[in-house]
Amino acid sequence: MFEIREDFYWNGKPIKIISGAIHYFRVVPEYWEDRLKKLKAMGGNTVETYAPWNVHEPKEGHYDFDGMQDVAKFIETAQSLDLFVIVRPSPYICAEWEFGGLPSWLLKDKDMKLRTFYEPYLDMVDRYFEVLFKELAPLQATKGGPIIMMQVENEYGSYNNDKDYLKVLVELMKRYGVDVPLVTSDGTWLDMLENGTFPEQAHPTVNFGSDGAHHFGELEQFIGKDSPLMVMEFWIGWFTAWGNGKYNRTDYKEQAKELRNILNKGHVNFYMYHGGTNFGFMNGANYYEEFSPDITSYDYDAPLTEWGDITEKYKAFREVIQDFTPEELPALPEPVKKTDFGNVLLKSRTSLFDNLDNLSEGVMSPYTLSMEELDQDYGYVLYRQNTGKKRKVEDFRLLGTSDRAQVFLNGALELTQYAKELGRKETFELTENDMTMDILVENMGRVNYGPWLKKQSKGITDGVLVNGTYRSGWTHFPLPLDNIEDVEFTKPYKENTPSFSLFELEIDEKADTFIDMTGWGKGVVFVNGFNLGRFWEIGPQYKLYVPAPILKEGLNQIVVFETEGKVKDELAFTDKPPY
Repeated sequence: MFEIREDFYWNGKPIKIISGAIHYFRVVPEYWEDRLKKLKAMGGNTVETYAPWNVHEPKEGHYDFDGMQDVAKFIETAQSLDLFVIVRPSPYICAEWEFGGLPSWLLKDKDMKLRTFYEPYLDMVDRYFEVLFKELAPLQATKGGPIIMMQVENEYGSYNNDKDYLKVLVELMKRYGVDVPLVTSDGTWLDMLENGTFPEQAHPTVNFGSDGAHHFGELEQFIGKDSPLMVMEFWIGWFTAWGNGKYNRTDYKEQAKELRNILNKGHVNFYMYHGGTNFGFMNGANYYEEFSPDITSYDYDAPLTEWGDITEKYKAFREVIQDFTPEELPALPEPVKKTDFGNVLLKSRTSLFDNLDNLSEGVMSPYTLSMEELDQDYGYVLYRQNTGKKRKVEDFRLLGTSDRAQVFLNGALELTQYAKELGRKETFELTENDMTMDILVENMGRVNYGPWLKKQSKGITDGVLVNGTYRSGWTHFPLPLDNIEDVEFTKPYKENTPSFSLFELEIDEKADTFIDMTGWGKGVVFVNGFNLGRFWEIGPQYKLYVPAPILKEGLNQIVVFETEGKVKDELAFTDKPPY
């Protein structure tokens, strides 16, 4: 039995929690065991994970706990390796994940108040928790499972101070069977600890990346000297955004010294031990000075790379942990096989505009509809209308538009706006009396942290101005690209327009590989229908990781959707990682 007294106890004996974060939803299930075994070999005795609401209830009232979403199987795999589990099942997770794990369909309620005591929101949380904890509750340590702790909300002190909201979450968790100790995690600023903790019901833990003595001192002053100290997120890396110039990297030697100090004083959870991949359209974004979406890789400069290789950081941490572990740690594991499959040539290419009817059903409206109003979560929306008589357009503006828009006139690109450029006045010439305006808007990832959570509707929410007046009469083509098999490659291709490119890769044996997207513009890649994630010529990521389980022996189909008209007639599969 797990208990929190002046320290953490298991079956009456003090234990040192050495935990690493792995997000099951960022790793293909076939590799869960490999990544967990490597955690044990580094010296970990616990794995920590979030449970993202938008993964498990992708559409309101429709739940998914299969495949990569099978959280129970992930936890059972950890138990089979004698690992404890910490679960953070909050409605909100941050995690540099799309909308911080919140489902976008919440935004259909124009009055929605997120992460606070707003009854319609709490009603939806209640319904979700009832289903989620049917998966989690039987796996608690009190029921013979490996789960020793669960977290209430996530870094709530940096968002709000609504203790009534926290109280409801605790009540719901207990109502649906949670009886292991509860925890919170926050920064150590006094406001954060005061705002986000609920000490009567949940043990406070803290998050930091350096100067652990100071942060543990702040926590100890807050909770007293007779409680265990734990860093729930020891930030030993950081995420990377598109356009950063390079991957974020940290000094593992200094972090190893910090780890030793932490373990001398308390308990640790590495964030991240293994980051994984933002497959599909699930990368999050931040908004501080400007909108900043994250790359497809969630490598995080973690001890275990995105593709599961050990690093010098891993070895340095392992050496420190061995000093706190009486038993000899397992031998270093072998890397997962990687293969250079070479280059494959283009089979066929077709334009998006010629495939609209087979990929989407047009929705008519006098005004522009947001992605959420179209019952769409991710991907793209194409807005279409006739521009009227030929004339000069001296004041063209896209109002309330997120996140990136390309304007085409009769299929030719006129302009592109992104982030802060959106809404800026533009001028151009309408050269014919019968012109079609297409506006392709991309959701590049909803913000996952901070006050901008409330402003995450995508598409065009306010309207389009032409010569200072709103345009009416729009046909909307939702393009979530969840039906890539409906692309008809027999249809024509027009250069310099958004397109689909078809490649085929034939292999005798499956292995991990990397697709090199150098020379391509912007878009997403599908392998056998699986959305690997985004690429973008601005970098710093130019290669996409392809886990072997996504491939199949024999013929594999690769489809590249590209929006800038920057395409190549071959695709390179290499065994060389991005760095």
